[in-house]
Amino acid sequence: MIQAAAPAVSLVGVRKSFGATVAVDDVSFEIAPGSVHALLGENGAGKSTIVKLLSGLLEPDHGRFEVFGGTVALASPRHAHRAGIQTAFQEMTLVRDLTVLDNMLMPYAPVGPSGMIRRRRAAEALRAHFDRLGFEVDLGAEVGELDLAVQQKLEIARALFREPRILLLDEPTSTLTGRDVDWLGEIIAEEKRRGVTIVFISHRMREVRAFCDRLTILRNGQHITSGAVGEISDREVIELIVGRSLDQTYPDRTRAPGAIGEPVLGCRDLSAGAKLRHASFTLHRGEILGVAGLQGMGQLELFHACFGLAETHRGRIEVDGRPVVMTSPRDALRPEIGIGLVPQDRKSEGLFLKLDGRRNASLPVIGRLTRPLLSGGLIDGARELEEVGATFDRVEIDRRALWTRVSAFSGGNQQKIVLAKWLFAESRILLLFDPTRGIDVGTKHEIYLLMRAFADQGGSILFHSTEVPELVNLSDRVVVLYGGRTVETLAGDALEETTIMRAALGGSDVVEEAAS
Repeated sequence: MIQAAAPAVSLVGVRKSFGATVAVDDVSFEIAPGSVHALLGENGAGKSTIVKLLSGLLEPDHGRFEVFGGTVALASPRHAHRAGIQTAFQEMTLVRDLTVLDNMLMPYAPVGPSGMIRRRRAAEALRAHFDRLGFEVDLGAEVGELDLAVQQKLEIARALFREPRILLLDEPTSTLTGRDVDWLGEIIAEEKRRGVTIVFISHRMREVRAFCDRLTILRNGQHITSGAVGEISDREVIELIVGRSLDQTYPDRTRAPGAIGEPVLGCRDLSAGAKLRHASFTLHRGEILGVAGLQGMGQLELFHACFGLAETHRGRIEVDGRPVVMTSPRDALRPEIGIGLVPQDRKSEGLFLKLDGRRNASLPVIGRLTRPLLSGGLIDGARELEEVGATFDRVEIDRRALWTRVSAFSGGNQQKIVLAKWLFAESRILLLFDPTRGIDVGTKHEIYLLMRAFADQGGSILFHSTEVPELVNLSDRVVVLYGGRTVETLAGDALEETTIMRAALGGSDVVEEAAS
């Protein structure tokens, strides 16, 4: 009788708490060897905690892990590495001020008898590794100067360079679009053929169905179910993840006649930064205007220019039909302009992680909460607490965020705090750069509702997403960037995934699955 192979990973009664918060509650499930296993759940469901436990960054309070049939103590990342486990994190572990070469070698750089790093030999090995992955990057480039998508690919490449038996991919596509997602799919298929076991965390069901064999759903730190990907529908997955039915993923876009008002923000032949040139658009009051484009087509520079973060080389920005000069975010924050930016990386660009939610939300307009000099010139803390608390209620953030460091919250709640900051500042124009990146389906739905409510109340949104279905279902119109230029403006029946991707690919008819 042939004995079945032992699971690659077994969680047996694993529990992990942080004070009174139970992050993982007596979780048990198995992952088959050589499979691609999806781990699904809302932000805060316990997925990231399990990844950190398997990576040796945390130790369980109770329970155990088994790897290929043997119990292992994953007391540190080195212990996990010895067990054959490597992780590519969503919140990347790369050192921004070091080169690609140095980041790829840490902490296992090859050394010679003299103790010196064999950089030439290492560089040759890395070039061969990148060639095998079909990934071109300058080994001497500083990581902090690279696009976020390139950094994410480096994070994945580094984990693969260490030849894992078990590969943990934590939201690997959150910063990737189109061709890069296809690139990752090919890598996953190849690693699976080589017998590597892959744990894939994602909020994108299309990718789960394309890449994964089985899935496990967590909710509130508990194991809800595990099963074959093909045996459960998307609706069932969503309901199991959020614990309730979402009647409609996207809010109704039906608008009353005249709901779209006068122009409030526009660009005329704008060039900015290194990649944006000859971009033009007009955003109206009460409108959600989508911005589509493949990675690096100038969308980031466009958003930064409109917020005073990127130097403009030619053209102009208009607010309420009048030219304005944006030299810094201070200009964007002026009451007569009223622009707020939700950036692409909330942790490094949108929040002060060591401050509580109240101070994060009030900081851009703290002068509004300052008492007159005759009264001491101090911040009116009671007023701050009351007004920020009301804004947090509006976006459905737990009131403990008023006094708790934002680093303690899930990615979805952190993003809602960023949104709350600009609502508290009474911004009338929101620049939302991929606002649902790395966020679960339940919180995505809440953000969709907030966006539509903001526009219906007369606010205006310039909105970029790496998920084309979001652009199609949330935007009133979509402008498409290609090569740093606006090449198409789509509305009505023309607002379809294939039409957007055809324009984003420079008019190519080869759209196939690129819309994913």
